[in-house]
Amino acid sequence: MPQGDEGFEKRTVSSYEEAMDALSSLITKRSRADKSNKGNRFDLLFDYLKMLDLEERISKMSVIHVAGTKGKGSTCTFTESILRHCGFHTGVFTSPHLIDVRERFRLDGVDICEEKFLAYFWWCWHRLKEKTSDDTPMPTYFHFLALLAFKIFSAEQVDVAILEVGLGGRFDATNVVQSPIVCGISSLGYDHMEILGNTLGEIAGEKAGIFKQGIPAFTVPQPEEAMQVLEVKASQLNVQLKVAPPLDVKLLNGLCLGLDGEHQYLNAGLAIALCSTWLQRTGHIEVNSLEQNSSLPEHFLEGLTMANLQGRAQIVPDRCIDIESPGDLVFYLDGAHSPESMEVCAKWFSLAIKEGNKQKLRNDQQDYFGYGHETPGKNSTQILLFNCMSVRDPQLLLPRLVNTCTNHGVHFKKALFVPNISVYNKVWSSALPLTDSQVDLSWQLTLQKVWENLINSQKGGDDKNADPSYIEGGVDKKRCVRSCENSTVFTSLPLAVKWLRDTAQQNKSARLQVLVTGSLHLIGDLLRLVKK
Repeated sequence: MPQGDEGFEKRTVSSYEEAMDALSSLITKRSRADKSNKGNRFDLLFDYLKMLDLEERISKMSVIHVAGTKGKGSTCTFTESILRHCGFHTGVFTSPHLIDVRERFRLDGVDICEEKFLAYFWWCWHRLKEKTSDDTPMPTYFHFLALLAFKIFSAEQVDVAILEVGLGGRFDATNVVQSPIVCGISSLGYDHMEILGNTLGEIAGEKAGIFKQGIPAFTVPQPEEAMQVLEVKASQLNVQLKVAPPLDVKLLNGLCLGLDGEHQYLNAGLAIALCSTWLQRTGHIEVNSLEQNSSLPEHFLEGLTMANLQGRAQIVPDRCIDIESPGDLVFYLDGAHSPESMEVCAKWFSLAIKEGNKQKLRNDQQDYFGYGHETPGKNSTQILLFNCMSVRDPQLLLPRLVNTCTNHGVHFKKALFVPNISVYNKVWSSALPLTDSQVDLSWQLTLQKVWENLINSQKGGDDKNADPSYIEGGVDKKRCVRSCENSTVFTSLPLAVKWLRDTAQQNKSARLQVLVTGSLHLIGDLLRLVKK
C-alpha cells in the first residue's frame, strides 16, 4: 500500500468489473439540469470530505484548478507535462475517460495502475457506504470520482494536483478546493446551456466560480461579453486576473507541440502562465512569470512537445485490415461537441489531410509505416463518422463543420451516423458488445436529415430530405437503417467500421480519411475497436 496514508485499510481487492458495477450504480438517469437529485448537491461534498478524513489533506494540497468550455483538458495536459518534466511528482484529474475510467487519474503522466485504483476505490466506497444515510446519500458518479481523486493524490503525496473542472465551475465537485495555488480559465463558448445559462456572460459567471479570494488567475483572450464578467468576478474577490498570450511558435525552436491544432497555442500559453505562477508561488523560481520574448526553459519545451492526450486531434491509421498500406484507412479523431470546437476541429482536419506528408509524426504514430507519405495513384476520399448527444443542436454543429471544411477545399463524400456503444448508465471496463438490436436510432435519423438538408442546399437543390434510396455500390441493407445520397445510418459503430474496412479493401485506388467527431463517447468507442 502507498506510504504516508496511515488510515489506509488493507482490503481484499475485488475484480475490476465489480468495481465498475459499483461505480455504475452511482450514475443517475436524471438530466444534469435536474436539481432533484439529493446526492448531487454541492454542499454535501463537504460532508463527504469529513467522512473520508480528507478536509485537512485538501487544505494542504498544492492545486492548479482549470475551468473553461474548450481547451481545459489540453491546458491541464500541457501543465502536467511541463511540471513533470521539471521534476515534480504530478497528479492530474480530467474527464471524461475514453476507454477506461482510470484515464481520469494520472500519476506522473500515466493512468493509475489497476491495483492502486482498486485499493483506493474500495477504501472510499466502503467508508462512504458505512457513513451515508437517507439525508446524506451516496455521492453521484462524478462527485465520487472527484472524491476518489482527492484520496489518490493525498495518499500518493503528489507535489502538485492539476484539477480539470467537470462542468461549469461554481458548483463543480472539484470546487471544494478552497485554496488553490493558481486558477485558469480556458476559452469560453456555448455549451451545457441547459445548466450554465444562455449567454456568454452567464456561462463566464459559472466558470469564474473557481476564483478564490486573492488567488491569482489567468485566462486566454475571450469574447468581450465573457471577459467583462470574468473581470468583475475577479475584482470582487481581489483576484489578480491576467490574460495569458498565446504561445509564440518561434519559442518552440522548430519543434512541434505535442497536441496538434492551431488552437493549442492558446492552451499552451495558458499552461505556461499557470506553471510559472505555480513555480513562483511555491518558491521554486523568483520571477512572477516567464516572459515569452526570448526563450523557454528546456523543461518547458520538453513538456510542451511531449504532451499527449487521446481523442483530441489524434490520428490513428487502421492496421486491422489486410491491405498493402496502413495509410489507406486513417481515422482522424477529435471530441469536439460545441459549435466553436467544431470549427476548430474542421480547420485541424482540413490542414492535417492536406499537409499530412509534411507533418512530423507523433510518438504513437511513428510505427505506422506508410502514413504521411503519398502513394502514387491513390485518391483521397473524406468521410464523416458522427454522433452527438441529443442535448446538442446539430443545426448549430454540422453547418459549422461543413462550412469550415468547404472553405478549406475539403468536401465529405459521405457521412455515417451511428449510435454510441457506450451507455450513460454503465461504466465499461472491457470490450463492448458489437451490436444491440434494441437500440433506438431515431436520433441518428434526425442527424441524417439535418445533414442531407445541409448538403443538398449547398449543392443548390431543394432543402428537403433526400429520398432514402440505396446508392449504387452502396451499403448492405442488413447493416444500415437508411442510406441516402450523401449519408448512411448504421445500426452500430462496429458495422460502420466494417463497411469502411471493406470499402478500403475493395477500392485499391482509394485512401479513406475518416473524421470522427461530435462525441468523446464515440471517440472512446472507436478507439476500443481499432486498438484491439
